[in-house]
Amino acid sequence: MGTSLILRYLAVVFTLFGGMIIYFRIAKKFSIIDKPNQRSSHQYSPIRGGGIVFFLAGLIYSALHFQESLYFLFGLTLISGVSLWDDISSLPNKVRIFIHFLSISLGFYGLGLFGLFPWWALLIVFILFVGILNAYNFMDGINGITGLYSLAILIALQYINCEVVGFTSTDFITYAMLACVVFLFFNFRKRAKCFAGDVGSMAIAFWMVFLLLQLMMKTGSFIWILFLSVYGVDSVATILHRIYLKQNIFKAHRLHFYQILSNEYRMSHLKVSVLYASVQLIVCVVVIYVYKTQIIDFVWLFVLSLFPLFLIYSLKFRFMEYVFQNNKKIESGSSSPQ
Repeated sequence: MGTSLILRYLAVVFTLFGGMIIYFRIAKKFSIIDKPNQRSSHQYSPIRGGGIVFFLAGLIYSALHFQESLYFLFGLTLISGVSLWDDISSLPNKVRIFIHFLSISLGFYGLGLFGLFPWWALLIVFILFVGILNAYNFMDGINGITGLYSLAILIALQYINCEVVGFTSTDFITYAMLACVVFLFFNFRKRAKCFAGDVGSMAIAFWMVFLLLQLMMKTGSFIWILFLSVYGVDSVATILHRIYLKQNIFKAHRLHFYQILSNEYRMSHLKVSVLYASVQLIVCVVVIYVYKTQIIDFVWLFVLSLFPLFLIYSLKFRFMEYVFQNNKKIESGSSSPQ
């Protein structure tokens, strides 16, 4: 890495830090803070929307590579704008979902996906990736999880881009990584200074989707969706769990595995975030190894990757039972005569 490149990256980092500090002042002035609610895993009120750093990083990248990133910028701006608005003042679900589909459409158009597949296949892919955007948002609930999880995937993607098959600009991944590092500086703390908010989780999710689509198109393989398998298993399994409990899946809850670990089992937010990122990084390494060596069929790769994750997820019910029994003992002890 040349000196000029290092200086450029340092300039980006300082710019992002500066942008964050300016945003903090604006957020404090207009009370853009995260108030604890039923879904929250915290009891204090940090600044909401600190994830705007991901949009800023995308804006800087697009300014330097305007021609090749025009539709990415349009999609990122739309989804970041509506998400920031939702952070400040809640928007109807129909408005948000419409913008999500529109942003994905811009991404698809920029990558030349229209015309390559029949309409029904595109519809399935649309629904899948809009689902990924929202799953990423739902999983953003504890300190460090969004930044670390995203950084783990980006590291794997950068390795593929440099050592396996070049599918995008190196800077396109690096700028997202730098944004993660800057965000984690303020978020990966016992008492976070800011949360990503919808603007952060949706912006980095859109960036991830764009990168994965580029990689899938270059390799002609769908296996890279496993780079989101940890979030995917937690999201899908939690939805199935809530359906089984006859709960409204659109209402706030605290039944994700990471929420049980941090809220009920009392594991440190930072440890849970490191755990999620580490497991996903391991899955990424396995996927890359299988792709390079072709030692097993890709169908088996899906089975061998997802089955252990669902097995790990099943431990959630043991933790829930442990917490229930422990609370029962505490209540029984407190209600006993002195």
